[in-house]
Amino acid sequence: MAVTLTPAAVERVRRFVEQTPGVLGLRFGVSRAGCSGWGHQTSLARERKDDDTVFEQDGIRIFIDPQSLPLVDGTRIDFARQGLGETFVFDNPNATAACGCGESFTVTAHSG
Repeated sequence: MAVTLTPAAVERVRRFVEQTPGVLGLRFGVSRAGCSGWGHQTSLARERKDDDTVFEQDGIRIFIDPQSLPLVDGTRIDFARQGLGETFVFDNPNATAACGCGESFTVTAHSG
């Protein structure tokens, strides 16, 4: 599988990368968060770690650490306006449940 970006997400990440010297691409993963267990995290990747998996789409590299990969593999990342703000939106096929506010999710195989 892979992690993919919608055209809107590609353009947003491309702008971040072009405006920030030394950035290699997008770092995507998870951390323990919220009431459901896991939260998606995005940041600008400034280095490639030896154990990263790297996907590339339309010239944009997506760096994922080995602990996060099983939890996010197959995720489609979009970028959308929500209310007055803009945010990345994640369609993660591994999520089996989400909290009411949408900030965290559960993955059955990795919920412990």
